[in-house]
Amino acid sequence: MNQLEKFREIRTFIFDVDGVLTNSEVLVMENGQLLRKMNIRDGYAIKKAIKEGYRVAVITGGKSEGVRERLKALGVIDIYSGVDDKLEAYEELVDIYDLDEGQILYMGDDLPDYAVLRRVGLACVPQDAAPDLFRIAQYVSPRTGGDGCARDVIEKVLRLNEKWSEE
Repeated sequence: MNQLEKFREIRTFIFDVDGVLTNSEVLVMENGQLLRKMNIRDGYAIKKAIKEGYRVAVITGGKSEGVRERLKALGVIDIYSGVDDKLEAYEELVDIYDLDEGQILYMGDDLPDYAVLRRVGLACVPQDAAPDLFRIAQYVSPRTGGDGCARDVIEKVLRLNEKWSEE
């Protein structure tokens, strides 16, 4: 199966947060609060995918209530945060919804994502992912984390399935 066919088969998107939906930086405030920046175009694509009937989930080691609220506002229901073992959370998600792993796209950027990337139908990473992930990635986005890499993969899937329009 060629790469475009793999994109066409996707029905579920799972994203890491830090380094994928945000850049790899956090701004540390004096009170200890950590601030992250999310891309509005990634948000639009996530919302559109959900509207078109795709499942979108997040598995992250981070515990930001602001990120959780942003994702909920976009329509994301399955948000696994504060996760130490991403593979365990992934397997739970697959079991709950009886997902076909061949129809799952996962995008991660660092070593905690490695085990999940090896399991999914389409393993994706942003351009600035940790170098160890490039050898298992099936697609490397030309976009960096927090700068449209999620939009890139969602838009590809939706366009190939004629569910992306300019309206």
